[in-house]
This record gives sequence, structure tokens and C-alpha cells, in this order.
Amino acid sequence: MSLPRLELALEAGLSLPEGRVAVFAPRAGVDLSALRDVQVVTGFLPDAAFFRAAGLDVVTEAEGRYAAAMVCLPRSKARARALVAEAAMRTDGPVIVDGLKSDGIEAVLKDVRRRVDVNGPINKAHGKLFWFTGGDFRDWSAPGDAEVEGGWITAPGVFSEDGVDPASALLAESLPDTLSGHFADLGAGWGYLSARLLERPGVASVALVEAEHAALACARRNVADPRATFHWADATAWRPEVRLDGVITNPPFHTARQADPALGRAFIDAAARILRPGGRLWLVANRHLPYEAALIARFDNVAEIAGTARFKVLSGTIPSRHGSRDKVV
Repeated sequence: MSLPRLELALEAGLSLPEGRVAVFAPRAGVDLSALRDVQVVTGFLPDAAFFRAAGLDVVTEAEGRYAAAMVCLPRSKARARALVAEAAMRTDGPVIVDGLKSDGIEAVLKDVRRRVDVNGPINKAHGKLFWFTGGDFRDWSAPGDAEVEGGWITAPGVFSEDGVDPASALLAESLPDTLSGHFADLGAGWGYLSARLLERPGVASVALVEAEHAALACARRNVADPRATFHWADATAWRPEVRLDGVITNPPFHTARQADPALGRAFIDAAARILRPGGRLWLVANRHLPYEAALIARFDNVAEIAGTARFKVLSGTIPSRHGSRDKVV
């Protein structure tokens, strides 16, 4: 996927000095070949893996100074501002901001114009790109990790950064008290569900699997139990060494601003691959999401075990024909 706005900006007079260019938060599939000497800065593992496979240098945090910087606008307004602030602090050259109208690029452009002269914008493909040099954006910087009600640590831009997600709370309250064995929390976020699962003394281990680096860093602080292990990984591709007794998950269901139930179905498939025969999945989802058919295709005894007007907790058991208890293939 090319960046037509960037290509048009380069043709329209955007000049990049020699040296490294930091690209903050680009999404997998974006073609950055119009830029030279790129360092991608992203904490989202599927994006990081894509750009590494393309031969680019990828880091989870910016390193040193850059000749120029580009921000690919995320959905979170606070995160978008924090990235613009960091980009401005990391370079004396141009800061390029690119984003879709649906992700708030118009508002960011308006706010930046209040502080500094802006070049562009370039309008193309339902989005805008603009660039500027200088300006003081320190007050936009990320405030750092925050403590929310209950003493949980979260970070700007992570899922449910303002407090416990009500769907996760419903799932936690629906788990049996008698659980035992080895578990995974797929899409563990900042660790709430795993912490609640570890309240059960029979649980031998929980693998927290999370693709967002910042969220996993919070989980390490929220879940101090030695039975927990932490994995920066794509939950749909992660594999334990041996099959597990249980999986819990509150899977994501958005691609950008569009609902995409395929994400949840991929989590269901992943759970089925890593559970032992007789192992069980507990999943919470918005009530309108059509996950039942995917569950029935892979699990026995599929049932809604709890619910509200907004959410449902679904559960299913891996059939005995599933395979051995041993190594996952």
C-alpha cells in the first residue's frame, strides 16, 4: 500500500535532509520506499514484523536524533498528540503528519496551525498530509503511565486506558473458582484478566500474550505473580510449548475504525490450536458480534454462560478427537 500523499508532498516541495528519518506508528502494508534511511518506531508487533520483513530498522522506542520525522496518525487523540510532540523533539528538520479524516487529521492540523506555520496540506484518498518545522509541543507529550481505579497501571493509547473494561470485568466474574492447570490470556492488554484469573489457587501458570508493547509493559507491573509469563507476540500466531488447559480472551474486533469480526474469529482459531483435548475457552464479546458459528466449528459444548444487554461470555470445550496433550504443532 503506497502513501500517495507523501509522494505528492515530495513532488510539491517537501525536502528531506540527509540522515535518518523516524516513522512513528505506520501500519503494516504501508510502502515507505519513498523515504531513505528509515527507522520505524512502533510497539505493535504485527506492524513491527511487517517492516522488519521489508528490511527496515524497527525499534519500539525512538533512539537519538533524526534528520526528519513522520507521524502516521493513530486513532487515539492523546496518542496522536504525544507522537507529534515526540517527533518535534527528536528532529530539527521537518515533521510530517499523515492521517485519514476518520482518524482526526483535520483536528490535529487545526491545532498544529495554532502553534507553527504549516506546509500543505496535501489532500488525497480521504486523508491529509502536512509538514512543519520547529514549534513547542512539549505540553502534548505523553503524561506517562497512569494509575486508574483499583490501582491498575495503564498507558496512553492502550486499550481501556481509563479503567477496567466492563466486558473484561464480566468475564472475570464469570470464571469458575475451581480452575486449575495451565492457561493463556490471548490479547492480555495491561493484565486485568490475568490478574483476576491468578486469584484461583489451582491455576499453575498464565501466559500473557499481547501484541502492544506498551500494554505488555503495564501488565508486567500489574501482574507480579510468579506464575505469570509475558509474551510480546501476535496472539493469532503464538504457540506454547505444550497444549494448555484453558484460554481466556477479550479479543479485539476493530481494524482502524471499522468493526472486523474476523479478528475475533482468528483468536478463536488460535485458542483451538493451543488447547489440549478437554481444554476450555472463555471469551467475552459485544453481543452483536457473530462468534457462535466459529466456536461451534472448533469446540464442543458451546454455550453462553453469562451476559448483559451489551456483552456475552461464551465458552466451549475442545473435543477429544483434537489430538494429543503434548507439543503444539
